[in-house]
Amino acid sequence: MREHTTDMDGRRHDGPHAKGLSAFRLKTIAALFAALSVVAVTVLPALLGAPSADNMTSLTAVVLCDVVSWCAIPIYAWLLVEGWRHTHDVWRYGVRLFVVAKLAEVPYDFIMTGRWFDLRVQNPVYGLLIALIVLGLFDWAGKRLSGVSLVVVDVLFAAVGVLWNLLLHVGVDQRVMFGGVLTLAFALVFRYLGRHENTMMFTAGLLGAVNGVIPALGVVFLHYRNDELGYGHPWTRWVFYALYPVMLALGALSVAVL
Repeated sequence: MREHTTDMDGRRHDGPHAKGLSAFRLKTIAALFAALSVVAVTVLPALLGAPSADNMTSLTAVVLCDVVSWCAIPIYAWLLVEGWRHTHDVWRYGVRLFVVAKLAEVPYDFIMTGRWFDLRVQNPVYGLLIALIVLGLFDWAGKRLSGVSLVVVDVLFAAVGVLWNLLLHVGVDQRVMFGGVLTLAFALVFRYLGRHENTMMFTAGLLGAVNGVIPALGVVFLHYRNDELGYGHPWTRWVFYALYPVMLALGALSVAVL
């Protein structure tokens, strides 16, 4: 009999060797893409020199790694929506994301602006948190409203989520990628079209295509998911919570040392 667990992404746990991309594999892929964004602004400039028109090698490598990292956005958005669908306590889930966001913020600020505390930028985990809050508000409204009034309130909540992301500069990258806003947009697609696989994948792919093309490649990975957890050990899921803050801390350390 298969074990059905309710992890942060709510997928079945049928073992680490099942065919397709389990939650574990999707998280690993997303973490690798996220690591590229950290390497792009820390390790590469230290090794190749500051990216500029006079140093095209560094500029090309930095931009390429940073842009490829955008593939992680739809994957993390999908995992978030699955977690929202299956968690027993959405607010406890939100607290975990808030803790991760706070831990990541200090090294993220230092890497992005050279300051240990800077309100001009916010790390992408806040984008996941804002998306989760919006989904939670949808739940709240759905239990109290219906019809046109529910649609109006849901649109209002979504608009507020977009404004939060824009005003806080959540996950803004290369001045062209608004990661927080795109995370919320993907989350809404996955939330409302979850029962219509082909339509959902097409819409998500189109959304990624009009936002720099690269996020659409991240959607491709979701097409091969198998809706299983795939964890070899129960504690594995907690490692993924720590990965991004640790990556940022190592990146900040490399900047400080190199």
